[in-house]
Amino acid sequence: MATGAMICKAELQIADMDRNYYQNHSLTVACHPSETNERMMVRVLAFALYAHEFLSFGRGLSAQDEPDLWQKDLTGAIDLWIDVGQPDERDIRRACNRAKQVVVVCYGGRGVDLWWSQNRDKLERLSNLSVIALPYASTQALARLANRTMQLQCNIQERQVTVIGGSDIVQIEPAALMVP
Repeated sequence: MATGAMICKAELQIADMDRNYYQNHSLTVACHPSETNERMMVRVLAFALYAHEFLSFGRGLSAQDEPDLWQKDLTGAIDLWIDVGQPDERDIRRACNRAKQVVVVCYGGRGVDLWWSQNRDKLERLSNLSVIALPYASTQALARLANRTMQLQCNIQERQVTVIGGSDIVQIEPAALMVP
């Protein structure tokens, strides 16, 4: 019998001074059996970076035709498509055709550099794509905050992110590899 997803609950307080966005969110995050804590927490971080009242988690690893997060308007049109990791270039192109804006949040240390060097030329042609990379040490520290129930505070100012979970503080400086 297959192992089911682990369900995590997060109370996330967001103070994004760059976007003037201040909200509390109660998140339910399903962690696929093959998903690492690092990937799950990067999804939570992506939620904080692009938080909006209509932003929601997709079915994740269990659905290839859905992003990790997306924001739809009231008509069902996709305003924002967010993928986490190092997705295939063809999948990114497909997403760019379906959504107004697409964001790829990369993590994984040296693997990001290799992925970017292999895909950069093709991706730079996409006018509605943003690609950001997260430092390996930061995502590893973020993974250590993972728990079934979490109280997280995320402060964003001048593209610097501070995530506080209990007595642990994680500093993250996302690097913009590509902006539209």
